[in-house]
Amino acid sequence: MQTWAGEQILKTTERTQFCMLRPSSMSQITNTTRNPFYFILTGIPGFEDIHLWISIPFFCLYTISIMGNTTILTVIRTEPSLHQPMYLFLSMLALTDLGLALTTLPTVMQLLWFNIREISFEACFAQFFFLHGFSFMESSVLLAMSFDRYVAICRPLHYASILTSEVIGRIGMAIICRCVLAVLPSLFLLKRLPFCHSHLLSHSYCLHQDMIHLVCADIRVNSWYGFALVLLIIVLDPLLIVLSYALILKSILNTATWTERLRALNNCLSHMLAVLVLYVPMVGVSMTHRFAKHASPLVHVLMANIYLLAPPVMNPIIYSAKTKQIRQGITRLLLQRKVH
Repeated sequence: MQTWAGEQILKTTERTQFCMLRPSSMSQITNTTRNPFYFILTGIPGFEDIHLWISIPFFCLYTISIMGNTTILTVIRTEPSLHQPMYLFLSMLALTDLGLALTTLPTVMQLLWFNIREISFEACFAQFFFLHGFSFMESSVLLAMSFDRYVAICRPLHYASILTSEVIGRIGMAIICRCVLAVLPSLFLLKRLPFCHSHLLSHSYCLHQDMIHLVCADIRVNSWYGFALVLLIIVLDPLLIVLSYALILKSILNTATWTERLRALNNCLSHMLAVLVLYVPMVGVSMTHRFAKHASPLVHVLMANIYLLAPPVMNPIIYSAKTKQIRQGITRLLLQRKVH
């Protein structure tokens, strides 16, 4: 969603004029149309003949994501020592990554395995809602985790009194409400518009910036709302994360010894890597859409897949490798299963 707002505002007038000039060649379809309407998904452009082989790495990535995040959730739930703010936020991140992976898995794998390219109007909008909702939730959870690290390092004596279970529950509810309220207006704004005869999407899942290209109407309201979301979530969240780390760095530099500084930085390393895994591909997708509009469709498809698959796959690996308590919990969980 973050890549289309500015571009669509500039194209709105041209698109509207085009549709007015060719009314006879466009079959406009909305959510009130009685005839069944399907969007057509696209796999990997130019490699349709080897989709079955391409499905192998995709299947492996989805398996790693689902098993990794499920394992982290199980470890945190079964280990009483991990019922602390940091790990409760980590469980939120794992749930978000799990939801993001499961949202795209059905359409991606059925296309690669069985070449099923059709997706119904309702199913596409449902996938659109959950896909963008979980994407925004990922950013929101990382912002909450940065606040957790700030309190833990800058105000350690007040950590337990500030981040109580009740406060964490409220933060979790606020994240859910924020993401739902952010995505629902864009969904309803898009659903009210007529879709033209062409209903071919350029990805194997339903993205807003993809679906908006099929609309044959004035989309200025949609574009301005998308631009507002970019500022309020995609721009604001990273800025607040950077601010929290600036305050953390200031606090660390005031500590007495290098050992304490390194220990504090090590406590933040996993979170910093998770932030990079989310925002580096996000910036890459944005730059590709902005400055490589005429690049091969394969480039856009690969960048979008990296953006959506990197966090669910990499976050469990990062936190399992860098967090001692998670590693120990996984070891105990495996040993218990062997005993039984």
